[in-house]
Amino acid sequence: MPDLLLELLSEEIPARMQAQAGRDLERLVVGALSDRGLMFEGAKAFAGPRRLTLAIAGLPPKQPDVSEEKKGPRVNAPAKAIDGFLRSANVTLAECQKRDDGKGEFYVAVIARKGRPTGEVLAEIIPEAMAKLPWPKSMRWVPSGQSANQPRWVRPLRGIVCTFDGEVVPLSFAEVKSGNTTLGHRFLSSGRIEVRRFEDYEKKLLDAHVVLDSAQRKETILHEAKQKAFALGLELIEDEGLLEETAGLAEWPVVLIGTIEDQFMDLPPEILQTSMRTHQKYFVLRDPKTLKLANRFAVVSNMIAADGGKTIVRGNERVLRARLSDAKFFWDQDRKTKLEDRVNALSGMTFHAKLGTQHERIKRIEALAEEIAKKIGADPKNAKRAARLCKADLTTGVVGEFPELQGVMGRYYALHDGEDPDVADAIRDHYKPIDATDAVPAAKVSIAVALADKLDALVSFFAIGEKPTGSGDPFALRRAALGVLRTVLENGVRLDIATFAGRARDDLLAFFADRLDVVLRARGVSHDMVNAVFSLAKDGDFVRLVARVEALQSFLKSEDGANLLVAYRRAANILKAEEKKDGKAYDGAPDPEAFTAAEEKALFVELATAGELIRAEVGRERFVEAMGVMARLRKPVDAFFDRVTVNDKDPKLRANRLLLLSRLRATLHLIADFSKIEG
Repeated sequence: MPDLLLELLSEEIPARMQAQAGRDLERLVVGALSDRGLMFEGAKAFAGPRRLTLAIAGLPPKQPDVSEEKKGPRVNAPAKAIDGFLRSANVTLAECQKRDDGKGEFYVAVIARKGRPTGEVLAEIIPEAMAKLPWPKSMRWVPSGQSANQPRWVRPLRGIVCTFDGEVVPLSFAEVKSGNTTLGHRFLSSGRIEVRRFEDYEKKLLDAHVVLDSAQRKETILHEAKQKAFALGLELIEDEGLLEETAGLAEWPVVLIGTIEDQFMDLPPEILQTSMRTHQKYFVLRDPKTLKLANRFAVVSNMIAADGGKTIVRGNERVLRARLSDAKFFWDQDRKTKLEDRVNALSGMTFHAKLGTQHERIKRIEALAEEIAKKIGADPKNAKRAARLCKADLTTGVVGEFPELQGVMGRYYALHDGEDPDVADAIRDHYKPIDATDAVPAAKVSIAVALADKLDALVSFFAIGEKPTGSGDPFALRRAALGVLRTVLENGVRLDIATFAGRARDDLLAFFADRLDVVLRARGVSHDMVNAVFSLAKDGDFVRLVARVEALQSFLKSEDGANLLVAYRRAANILKAEEKKDGKAYDGAPDPEAFTAAEEKALFVELATAGELIRAEVGRERFVEAMGVMARLRKPVDAFFDRVTVNDKDPKLRANRLLLLSRLRATLHLIADFSKIEG
């Protein structure tokens, strides 16, 4: 069956946009084909620095013929209704059939449509798909002599290859017409390349020094970098994000090795790595024995140079030298001023218009860190000192040049100033965890300062009404809450967060409960378990709360738990119906003297005993044991529902039994609100 080849050639596409653009192009074209009844065998998209390519195999030569029926008005309907139906169906009255449904005759239009050639359909849907492509950023360009009213594209579009079954599909977008010729590598090839199908297209591009598949480009970069590092007795520090980015910068990747001058090797390794990775897109090499950074780097070129890349390497070394010279200057200058002497400069840095300066914020974090330290067994003096200094490196030259190193540089400056190592580590770690993959702080002083930093942000912003919304979280409060949760849970920190929430207590705890749902979902805990426990406990000790949630989920997976949940729902439904009918709540104590059936007497005794035991076990945080007490209720509850009629004809007996069901509900609510549990 015929195949489609589509290539969109443009000026350089930003590396970060390429992969998603390829997926979007495939999604839009494939979706449009499916909507028009065109099935196919397979589709694959490719994305690179200058081109998006889509290959679709096994398309039919034409759309299938379609026959459909459209029901119309009654034969005796008003003329306007009949005329409107005929126009909408694009048929005449003579072309309609009459049918009878037993209620009278009505018109039916039988519409037969011949399938269009696939080439015609492609010429229609491809420009539409291109116009819908959701680039994060795009531009409109106006070639000389052309209309200013151009569609938007990521960069100026230079060519469109579109062939179906080897023949050109005539179409245009942004006044660029389709054809069957493309260009190879910008510098390593010359002239236009004629193509018909994907197979010869891919091969001819390869001959023209263009590796179409990004996965193949990544493999080439990784293999060459490792091989060249090994030849020097070094190893590559692998970096998937940088690998993805460099594969999006070179159509014909060539790995070259450069040298870092010795004068820069005494810089903190984080400065070297940030300069090379973030700013220059270089891979870092290290000594496999000492794991120290080597004075070498790997750069990915998009060129086969006649001199083996020597000129390219010298140029990159020169650029890196300039950047590292600046970093070294800042590093040397910064150490001339102690962190303590930088704290007052934070008075000139606004944290938020309604929350004051960074200096005012530091005072809050100091007090909070000291209080938290006392509660978790950390050194309060060190915690307070670390909190005082934790933002001081924001005034340094290195952090001004490399903002991503805030905290990291603070640790180096603190150690240089002779601060306690625990204080220095806390300065570095108080931002942690930065994201879901980042480790949480582990040392107690670091934990105290990290929690203080995040809790201050959360409490302060909630207090002024700056809460995250569904559409935005400008102050990264969700990330801060997740950081608090991960820090306390992964370290087993027993701390009631609610004691620091002030007037924002209820809102902040509810916010934490939502974030806790995200954390526990990764552990296989369903969200309704968190709701069931939190709605009653309102607990700010998340270690205790999670232990309770996990014990509940484990219990409900057992046969006793599942059956008890069914019984709870039956009791709750009966109570809800009867309370609505009677217009009152049954929430008092039942009269044991009024019971007549052995099963209700037995249930009453078991509930009284279970209630006391559950309270005691929950108070001792023995949640598994509390669930065991609940499990013993299954038999008396089953017996009660099997043999006792709740809605007895005797109104006093009925009311007393409803009160017994209310007691059952209240007893189970000592653990969790079972009404919140789904399934």
